[in-house]
Amino acid sequence: MNVFWFIPTHGDSRYLGTAEGARDTDLAYFQQIATAADTLGYEGVLLPTGRSCEDAWVVASSLIAATRRLKFLVAIRPGISSPGAAARMAATFDRLSGGRLLINVVTGGDAAELEGDGVFVDHDVRYEISDDFLHIWRKLLAASHTNESIDFDGRHLQSKGGKVLYPPVQRPHPPLWFGGSSPAAHEMAGQHIDTYLTWGEPPEAVEKKIADIRARAAEHGRTIRFGIRFHTIVRETEDEAWAAADNLISRLDDETVARAQASFNKMDSEGQRRMAALHGGKRGSRKELEVYPNVWAGVGLVRRGAGTALVGNPGQVAARMKEYADLGIDTFILSGYPHLEEAYRFAELVFPLLPDRVRKEATGPLTGTFGEIVGDNDLPKAVAQG
Repeated sequence: MNVFWFIPTHGDSRYLGTAEGARDTDLAYFQQIATAADTLGYEGVLLPTGRSCEDAWVVASSLIAATRRLKFLVAIRPGISSPGAAARMAATFDRLSGGRLLINVVTGGDAAELEGDGVFVDHDVRYEISDDFLHIWRKLLAASHTNESIDFDGRHLQSKGGKVLYPPVQRPHPPLWFGGSSPAAHEMAGQHIDTYLTWGEPPEAVEKKIADIRARAAEHGRTIRFGIRFHTIVRETEDEAWAAADNLISRLDDETVARAQASFNKMDSEGQRRMAALHGGKRGSRKELEVYPNVWAGVGLVRRGAGTALVGNPGQVAARMKEYADLGIDTFILSGYPHLEEAYRFAELVFPLLPDRVRKEATGPLTGTFGEIVGDNDLPKAVAQG
């Protein structure tokens, strides 16, 4: 079980849908979150992509020197960038970071955004382009280790004599991650992807996805790993956690929710449709927005993409994570508002309840004083972990 955190390059706040309690998301703040994630023992961080975000590659590059072991899950955008340019960027980042790059393949689901970037094709054609893109990208980086060039003639993309001179550290290339819920997305995952990433749906829906993608991967003689994307609201007691969830959306009004949902409805993303179906675009009570025990759909009222959160006390959140892990999920990509404080809160409250390797392999042995010296003389009492 690996746990990742999130760099909020599209903004951060204590309350969704308002500038109240918001903070300036600048380089210093990104570095604070990355350093916290690195030292607390998170495996890596996800950087979002799209016109609402700072550029993921530039931000991730700026965080290499601020971290020691943290991995960076950064997006490539088939149809927007060329596979050759994307391959060289990946190889350079992987070398400069010492092999800490992971690749998030994003085909895009917002037609208006894509058209603004010069992409005027429908959903299924985007996946055809992505298939060509990944064939070229993977071949280029694999061939870079032996200083060879490649040729490829696809339905939409071609490469003649393509070459990457400086190979990545990871062989044959940095691992490919991807999330998508349509049949075309599942087929692409089965053929190309190393880790399939789903948004946080109830376990039954996640189990069906895993089974389908495993079967598609097997048809290509491949195996695949699985991750899940959730927000998290964990507090020492269940009541405190649900109060924090209510507080997060307490500044929302119906007009703001309706405006956000109208924007999301224009997207052709199957995953976004599934997220919206969980809450129906309506604010409601905990009972109405809790779509599975400790799984809350309130974030998706105004946030596109991942819209569900794990809510509860540490034991409840850890138990729910273990339930998803039993389905085959081995990586959890989490976030919380505000992201700096919640990175600490989750690590302090939940890490001790997860399998030992999350703590020990990620953070190493505990050293130094943990807690304040008592009476200027005595060490604080140790607390049993796990």
